Amino acid sequence: MPGPTAPVPVAPATTSTLPGWLADAARIRERRGTTRHTRVVETGVVDFAGNDYLDLSRHPDVIAAAVAATERHGAGARASRVVTGTLDVHANLEAALRQLTGQESALAFSSGYTANLGVLSALSGPDTLIVLDAHMHASAIDGARASRSPVTTYPHRDLEALNSVLAQRTQRRAVVAVESVYSVLGDATDLVATAEVCRRHGAVLVVDEAHGIGVLGGGRGAVHAAGLHDDPDVIVTATLSKALGAMGGAVLGTAALRDHLLNSARSFLFDTGLAPAPAAAATAACAVVQAEPERVARLHDVAARLAAELGVEQSAGAVQSVPMPSAEIAYDISQRLRHSGVHVGCFRPPSVPDGVSRLRFTAHSDATESEVALAGRLLREALHETAAYAVRPATAGTVA
Repeated sequence: MPGPTAPVPVAPATTSTLPGWLADAARIRERRGTTRHTRVVETGVVDFAGNDYLDLSRHPDVIAAAVAATERHGAGARASRVVTGTLDVHANLEAALRQLTGQESALAFSSGYTANLGVLSALSGPDTLIVLDAHMHASAIDGARASRSPVTTYPHRDLEALNSVLAQRTQRRAVVAVESVYSVLGDATDLVATAEVCRRHGAVLVVDEAHGIGVLGGGRGAVHAAGLHDDPDVIVTATLSKALGAMGGAVLGTAALRDHLLNSARSFLFDTGLAPAPAAAATAACAVVQAEPERVARLHDVAARLAAELGVEQSAGAVQSVPMPSAEIAYDISQRLRHSGVHVGCFRPPSVPDGVSRLRFTAHSDATESEVALAGRLLREALHETAAYAVRPATAGTVA
């Protein structure tokens, strides 16, 4: 009887295939108009693209706290938080976040991205269904994908669809993830109604407050404003790099949740602790938000003026979103504005959840009336020159 057939030897490739793959991908991006670049931001520009909503990144108290922490502890935490990487600045930050948001407990992560990765993976399992709003941030999508759970989505803010998904699930547990304010469209979740749907079906609600902390509820966030800050089945994730002007992230909820994450969240356990400077800076920023409520009020005043200048309905938070008819036109107009000294966000597929390219103008509390007026005038001129009024699709929030 003949023996097993010997494998046919394959000659190794003489050249790498990676350059060809990358060249193909670059051509696809170019054809779609979605090529992105990193650029050093010029000085003296009007910034309606960044997320420093309360202008706290340059607040003297915030800067002083960062400097003092660096002088005391050095540039980095040097180890995981469960080894020797937990410093007094981390304990102070978590206490400040608890006080600001009204939550029982907090756990600081190195970024808002790792906070979402950590909480969703730590709450996962084969008998847990993860349910995402279709417009969730990439960090939540990646956290769900990395979990051991089945994952599904429901149409954006469609509570009837959410109710149906939860009612028909076969898993014992469910985790629903939403954003309090969505980062591209700028629209808000009805948290009270969403929490009620989750409560009806025994589901845990995770609320990403990246664009809510420091912006809504007098700065305490949308969850606090909705009266859900003491609900043990509502979890908050947050970034410290937007309204708080620093860097890092956090998960807020019960003490039992904190203990579970500290022992189970891989993006916490296997990551070096948040550096001392941003931890201390965010702590100082929490104090400024509470001591200077006029900053939050000014932010919303600027947002209202900016939305009026742009010809869109004012959103719940700082993000004012202007739909564009195509990725190419969105990029072209964003570059026209940049060359005129105004920076705005340009969001194109696949970064936009509904496939509609947008210019995103983010309000900040120190923006002047002349800066707001300039942004509106430049946008109107660019739209007129590209004849965008005539071809823009009928989409909610479209410039009239």
